[in-house]
Amino acid sequence: MNRMNVFYNKEGIGDTLIITLKDGDIEQRTFEKKGDVAKIMNKETNEVAGYNIFNASTYVTVEETGFVTLTEEFVATLNNVLAKNGFEDVLEVDLSPKFVVGFVAEKEKHPNADKLNVCQVNVGEEVLQIVCGAPNVEQGQKVVVAKVGAVMPSGLIIKDAELRGIASSGMICSARELALPDAPQEKGILVLEDSYEVGQAFFE
Repeated sequence: MNRMNVFYNKEGIGDTLIITLKDGDIEQRTFEKKGDVAKIMNKETNEVAGYNIFNASTYVTVEETGFVTLTEEFVATLNNVLAKNGFEDVLEVDLSPKFVVGFVAEKEKHPNADKLNVCQVNVGEEVLQIVCGAPNVEQGQKVVVAKVGAVMPSGLIIKDAELRGIASSGMICSARELALPDAPQEKGILVLEDSYEVGQAFFE
C-alpha cells in the first residue's frame, strides 16, 4: 500500500490537484502527460513519484485548502480521473488511522544523545521504535502516536527517520503538535488517561 498525500490550493497554485506518492530528487524527475494528468516518475528507475491533475475542479469537488482528507470514495474518483485521461495506473492507499493511541512498553536512553530516548511503542497491530526527545516520556504511559504517513496540523509529514544512528518510525506527540485547544506551552508529550484503548484512532 502506498503512502499518498493529496494537496490542493486553488488560490495559491491554481486548479491543480497534486498527488505525492514518493519523495525524491526533483532533478531526477521526468513526466508523461495525457489529457489533464501528468504522471511524475524517477527517470532512472521509472518509479512513480506522483501525479498532477490539471483543471481539477472539473473532476472533483475539494472543499479543503492544503492537504486533502482521503476517503475510499475520493481515491476511487481519482482512479476514474486517471482512467479517463488514458492511464491504466491504479492508486491503492492505506486509509488506516495515522494518529493512534500507543503504549510505551519500553524506554531506553539513546546511546549517542543525552536528551533522546528510544521507545518501543505498542500501537495495537505492531510495536514501533520511536526516538523521543520529550522530557516527560516514561515506560507505561499511554500516548498519541503519529504514524509514518501522518500529516501534522503544521503540514509536516511524518516519515521513517534515523536520529543519531537509531531508526525511528513515527512520533509521540505533544498537545501543541496536535493543535489541541488549551495545549500547554511547555515541552512535553501528551499523556493520556488509562481509559484510552491501545490502537484506537485518536481523532475520529
